[in-house]
Amino acid sequence: MRLKVGKIVNTHSLKGELKVISSTDFEEKRFSKGNKLLITRGNQLIKEVVVENYRQHKNSLLVKFEEINSIEEAEKLKNLQIKIDVENTEELGENEFYFHEIIGCKVFDENAKFLGEIIEILTPGANDVWVIKNEQGKEVLIPYIEDVVKNIDIKNKKVEIEIMEGLFN
Repeated sequence: MRLKVGKIVNTHSLKGELKVISSTDFEEKRFSKGNKLLITRGNQLIKEVVVENYRQHKNSLLVKFEEINSIEEAEKLKNLQIKIDVENTEELGENEFYFHEIIGCKVFDENAKFLGEIIEILTPGANDVWVIKNEQGKEVLIPYIEDVVKNIDIKNKKVEIEIMEGLFN
């Protein structure tokens, strides 16, 4: 299994630098010099690459891979995904989870009432925000904070939350 860590959205320089939208909590580790990453189209491996360097640029990253040295090579990689093999992830501490472990979990309130399923995780700033789609197809945003998220059972793909006033109204 592979985990998505970013998407190539554009080229940046004549020397093959790429503009990447990150989708990982571990940017410093994933894009550190010498790290191996996989460029894919869906599940198809296009190219294995090694990070030469990266830097923050507005709301994205500018990444240079050792194997890509021209704008022509970089152009071919636009709109492709950057992934890692799940075996290359590290053990997390207690109460820490990877996005792929949380997405797909069923969400229940403190009375075991089904509220919906987590379909996406947003990272706007101070804390993550979980997007929950209910049975009617409506999306509700839940902050990932202690006051709201009470229990996470990854094994059974269940999350219990305490509903704050106004969240589901």
